Amino acid sequence: MSPEKISPIESKVLNIEGIRHGFFTRQGGVSEGIYKSLNCGLSSKDNPEAIHENRRRVTSHLTGKSELLSTTNQVHSATAVIIDRPLGSELPKADALVTRKSGIVLGTLAADCAPVLLADPIAGVVASAHAGWRGAIEGIVDSAVLAMEDLGASRRNIFAAIGPCIGQASYEVDLQFEAKFISQSKNNSRFFAPGAKSEKRQFNLTDYVLRRTQKLGLAAVHALDIDVYPDSERFFSYRRSKHLGEPDYARLVSAISLS
Repeated sequence: MSPEKISPIESKVLNIEGIRHGFFTRQGGVSEGIYKSLNCGLSSKDNPEAIHENRRRVTSHLTGKSELLSTTNQVHSATAVIIDRPLGSELPKADALVTRKSGIVLGTLAADCAPVLLADPIAGVVASAHAGWRGAIEGIVDSAVLAMEDLGASRRNIFAAIGPCIGQASYEVDLQFEAKFISQSKNNSRFFAPGAKSEKRQFNLTDYVLRRTQKLGLAAVHALDIDVYPDSERFFSYRRSKHLGEPDYARLVSAISLS
């Protein structure tokens, strides 16, 4: 049997000269078992050698070189960090990375949360952001855009893409969860649909991140709108792993780089 091909999904708004990006699926790696195959999560209990090989394959796909994949210690925050060299083993507690240095591959890990990749091709600034519901409501994408502006980017030239994440049909939450968003704005009720029970709701994370990002005045925002939960062939999902009773879960990676 031939090995699976590494096959990232691309966004039409980021197919720009000088920018390389991809929302990578679970295909094309070397991990086995529940981590099969392109698990890039350093905090998972997968074989560390397999994880590092998977991360190498991601950077090689984007740059043609075995560069370090720069990711953070994601803590569901609104913290964005600017870097000018690849990150090693000391990872900052943050949920977005920003750079204007070519060749640095910025990565965001996710297994239900929404990955967001951003680029200003005019200023030569890129960013990756991890938008779980906590980071999304706190404004992680806003923080990434502000950090890009610190490096000379202009909002009117920034293109943003929201990758595969858990879809509304798969994302059941309780009333307390809904109340957090309604307390921010009554208009946020549009991101919730009735659940199977009266005390449950279905949350649309993609649409929330999309609408909030559109308010930032960027050049274009594109949401892939792909639900990772039901598509076990292509995607990892934390919630699916929990429902299956698996002892751990793998992480997808989305990455961007200036070429």
